Amino acid sequence: MIPDAARRYTRILLGLCLLLPRLAAAQQGETGPAQAVVVGAYAQGAFIIAHTPRVRHLVRAHPTGLELNFQRQTRGEQPWHAWHRYPRVGLALLYYDYHNATLGRSYGAGVYLSKPLWRTARQELNFRLGGGLGWFSQAFDQATNHKNTFVSSRLNALILARVEYDVALSDHLGLLAGLGLNHYSNGATTKPNLGINMPTLVLGLNMHTQRPFRPLDQPPAPEPADVGYFFLNLSSSLGYKQRNETDTRKYLVNSVTVAGGRRMNRKSNLLLGLEGFYDRSLRAELRDTADTSRPLPDVKKAGVFLGHELLFGRLAFVTHLGFYVYNPYKSNKFYYERIGLKYHLTDHLFGALDLKVHRGAADVLEFKLGAKL
Repeated sequence: MIPDAARRYTRILLGLCLLLPRLAAAQQGETGPAQAVVVGAYAQGAFIIAHTPRVRHLVRAHPTGLELNFQRQTRGEQPWHAWHRYPRVGLALLYYDYHNATLGRSYGAGVYLSKPLWRTARQELNFRLGGGLGWFSQAFDQATNHKNTFVSSRLNALILARVEYDVALSDHLGLLAGLGLNHYSNGATTKPNLGINMPTLVLGLNMHTQRPFRPLDQPPAPEPADVGYFFLNLSSSLGYKQRNETDTRKYLVNSVTVAGGRRMNRKSNLLLGLEGFYDRSLRAELRDTADTSRPLPDVKKAGVFLGHELLFGRLAFVTHLGFYVYNPYKSNKFYYERIGLKYHLTDHLFGALDLKVHRGAADVLEFKLGAKL
């Protein structure tokens, strides 16, 4: 017997197959070619990585899911479109059934960029990366759901990464197959927060309103004027984290950063920076575990980092690798990582959302505001 979820997936896929050709025809009018839009529906199968012994009891079934998405093809309206080989900007809606009463189901929404790795008139290979929010029907509760060490809050951040292959079945219909990784975490704002890492196998259909797409007929944009120039970034961040499962208070975490950078080319900035951290949860941890008859070590930390920014106009994908140079209370490894998104509100003012990580484990979700000088 076909499961109810599979029947729902089939109905949606068939409905899109019937509806989307009409959409493509409607957009193809006397005024010009259709807009370059892609709408897709995919079934997904997955497994959960048991990255620590504390979650092995939850890795018993293979989650299954459904994704619906809408993509707009960039055509050269902004200079960075051509520099990145005309990526797509997408919105994905996700549903997963974990086939496990402890985990329940999840519902997610995320935005992403899909960058072409290889493209012909009838085939394409893309890499997509994005983020959003996920909501879980079941979360950790000491009284009713204490086994759910994966998810401690119903609302979580969602990171999406995937390689996709699309081959044309007709002028507008494409068959898509992909391999991806979905990650859910609340950034240690609530614990336990071991997070879900879920490799996925994706199979579905895409409807292209324009295939092959046609970029705007215009001359290449000149190289940005600031290539080869240095700049200075000053910023501060705040975040909140829970210390452990028994202490449910939220502790404030602050940082200040001074970083020098250089624009290397049209798509990249390199940075070298110095930053300081003040994590108040470490002070509470010391009070509980240390010998209070002796002076307690300083919980403040300072680090240096190397960073890279992959530029998409005003938006940047940020990666940092840092090393602590002042770390009297060694509560973690000597290094840290950071991934995030940064957006320039003006030429000189920016905001960012970063996840600071220690050896693959989330430390804090940082909300950052800064200035570029």
